[in-house]
Amino acid sequence: MEENQATLDTLKDIKSLMERSSRFISLSGLSGVFSGTLALIGAYLAHWKTNQGPWIQRAQDTDFGTGEIVSIDWSVVWFLSIDALLVFILSMFVGYYFSRQKALRKGQPLWGTYSKQFLINLSLPLVTGGIFCMILFYHGLIGLIAPASLVFYGLALLNGGKFSFEEISYLGMSEIALGLAGLVFKGQGLLFWAIGFGVLHIVYGILMYIRHDR
Repeated sequence: MEENQATLDTLKDIKSLMERSSRFISLSGLSGVFSGTLALIGAYLAHWKTNQGPWIQRAQDTDFGTGEIVSIDWSVVWFLSIDALLVFILSMFVGYYFSRQKALRKGQPLWGTYSKQFLINLSLPLVTGGIFCMILFYHGLIGLIAPASLVFYGLALLNGGKFSFEEISYLGMSEIALGLAGLVFKGQGLLFWAIGFGVLHIVYGILMYIRHDR
């Protein structure tokens, strides 16, 4: 009986070593929790700003943000852009900070082959999605930007998830589903954006912390 237990322990150690050598496992669940909180704050500020009054006038207004734009309040556009940029920068900072702390605590390298692969595979769909969203804005399809950002972000997580924890891939699939739902329910893009970047990040961050960080 003791020999069987020793064999099981050995197999667990081998599995752990294989995981350490083939995946980026320094990613911290706490970074997801704080990033989600920042996203909720950013979504609230965006909702507050866009509900102060009409900031886009169209020849034919629709719930989906289509129709020729007659005039636009660029102060609102700049506010939303800075809001989104600050959320992104602060999320990157907390992601780096908590992942670095986890790597130091566990004696693991933060920057290595698989962390590079993770970031490269993550960045390609993100850059493509960013360009796509700017094209949507150029054509006046503003109501599609938030759902589209969720879809491309989900694709990025799905693409990079194979180099990290499996929860990253599941989060990616959830983001894609939310983005597609946002395309169906017209005029609710910001709500789905808040759920995807805010609530889901917090939920999956807590799960990752419980399973991998403690």
